[in-house]
Amino acid sequence: MADKNPILTFIGGTGDLGSGLAWRFAKAGYPVIIGSRQAEKATQAAAEMIRRGPLDVRGMDNAAAASAGDIVFMTVPFASHEATLASITAAVQGKIFVDSTVPLMPPKIMRVQLPAGGCVAKQTQEALGENVRVVSAFQNVAAAHLQDDGAHLDDCDVLVTGNDADAREVVVRLAAKIGFKAWHAGSIDNSAVAEALTSVLIFMNKRYGIDGAGIHVTGTPTKAG
Repeated sequence: MADKNPILTFIGGTGDLGSGLAWRFAKAGYPVIIGSRQAEKATQAAAEMIRRGPLDVRGMDNAAAASAGDIVFMTVPFASHEATLASITAAVQGKIFVDSTVPLMPPKIMRVQLPAGGCVAKQTQEALGENVRVVSAFQNVAAAHLQDDGAHLDDCDVLVTGNDADAREVVVRLAAKIGFKAWHAGSIDNSAVAEALTSVLIFMNKRYGIDGAGIHVTGTPTKAG
């Protein structure tokens, strides 16, 4: 019997990035749980996705969603990051936790403003503890492209960082399932690069009128990732 796909939870799954990723993975055949501070809001978001097709999507409050998922993604605004982590810490122990949070600090979101300690993902690993394998990914993906069924996701590469190489590999392979080219990019400290790039890309979008700038890694690998 073939292995079942893991259940993917998206904390902040009612937002643009979270809902876009959730929809793409649901389309790819993964059971998906949308998490929100309000269960009703999560349920409504799940119902909206199901209206787009016969998808396995449910909505729950954040704590319940984190508990029910095999792999947990977090896509919340930086201002909500610390409080949201505290509310789900117990529920994510022993799991892979994919953090896409970017330290955007309005009104100067086109200026790189990394937090104390170097990057958000490192703060996440420290907050959740060694029993959680934190992986950082998807910060440089345009949410609008995720929502657009006709968009080519291979136009933007994904940098995947984290201290556990096996957990990184899981996320690299997951990204490929929805059309991205993802790369192992080193330890959790290296998440600072992807987090900082988001502000740079926002600036470039505005300066050049680009509809969702992304990044490409050039060169041809001569060995497996």
